[in-house]
Amino acid sequence: MNAVNAENAVPAIERIELHRIEVPLVRPFETSFGRETGREVLLVRVLTDAGEGWGECVAGRDPFYSGEYVDGAASVIERYLGPALIAGHGRHVEEHRKATDAAGGAVAEGPGSRGASVPLAASVAPSLAFVAGHRMAKGALEAAVLDAELRAQGRSMGAFFGAEREWVDCGVSVGIAPTLEELMDEVMGYVEEGYRRIKLKIKPGWDLVPTGAVREELGPKGLLQVDANTAYTADDIPLLAQLDAFDLLLIEQPFAEEDLATHVRLAEACETPVCLDESIVDTITAVDAIDRGATSIVNIKPGRMGGYLEALRVHDACRALDVPVWCGGMLETGVGRAANVAMAALPGFTLPGDTSASGRYFAEDLTEPFVLGEGEHRGQLRVPDAAGTGVTVREDLVRDWAGAAPVSISG
Repeated sequence: MNAVNAENAVPAIERIELHRIEVPLVRPFETSFGRETGREVLLVRVLTDAGEGWGECVAGRDPFYSGEYVDGAASVIERYLGPALIAGHGRHVEEHRKATDAAGGAVAEGPGSRGASVPLAASVAPSLAFVAGHRMAKGALEAAVLDAELRAQGRSMGAFFGAEREWVDCGVSVGIAPTLEELMDEVMGYVEEGYRRIKLKIKPGWDLVPTGAVREELGPKGLLQVDANTAYTADDIPLLAQLDAFDLLLIEQPFAEEDLATHVRLAEACETPVCLDESIVDTITAVDAIDRGATSIVNIKPGRMGGYLEALRVHDACRALDVPVWCGGMLETGVGRAANVAMAALPGFTLPGDTSASGRYFAEDLTEPFVLGEGEHRGQLRVPDAAGTGVTVREDLVRDWAGAAPVSISG
């Protein structure tokens, strides 16, 4: 199909498929929440009368990192979200059209206006608003619909988002290791591969010593940050303030996601910038946390915010407030990674993200692999420029790695 604009027919959703697959990791990945050796991935495939699209749910196997998990996400999509999207998207597309017409029919890309050119994807959130929460499940559906709609239009996600770079800087997230020696071997391996920033997972008892050791090995110019994944309490503020000695880019989410007050106290007690991750679920929470002084840097994870359209709004709000953002990762396969890389090319993303190469986590990816560049692009990934996510899902692996029979949802 040729490019679709606001005056052409919008694709109609005909069927939604859920695919649950088991993807092995190349090495165990440990955080304060637990240790993973493989990832159960929930993929969403949306079939329309103009083509298809794929999205990846970032929920984990278990409800340890978040209240959302794969079983719950699959269930809520099958029972509530999928049927509602198929039944109601047409009405919400029409409402979206009327609102756009009332605003003068503008479809120019830019803050607050991107959704006008993707009315089908923009209809997802209002169609699913009757279900409380479940942002990861909703985000997977929106990603699949957005992929399908942009493919029908012949536009890439980078072009739709407003990407300003063809290559993005890559950081790497390093889990908690069994020993300090093993941690150092892993870190230096990533440095040799060319990664431009190291992020260390920390928890009580695994913080000052490993951070100091890595800083000494990297030298003063190496970009280094730490991620606590809510593992600390207010009593730990004096300890966390000692991280100032290591000249970190930031300390990420040391306290519970609801506890903005203690993040404010830490920001006042230390020089290292405080970054929020789990606390930021939408534009409202992002602006509120910034206004309170709880964060001066924001980690944007689209799959945890209900989708890329909300993530774009968070980016725009942070940029308007002159607050830097970076793109976090949730062990996505190439399906989710492709869109994240495109988003990381927006102007507000001024710090290297967790958009690592495929080989960081997977021996074999569900799409063509993302590989770090060479020469002047050492430590960078190229932004896909083909339509939609710009990658092709390997349906043979979807079948071979299936952990359950596919689920089909139709009207």
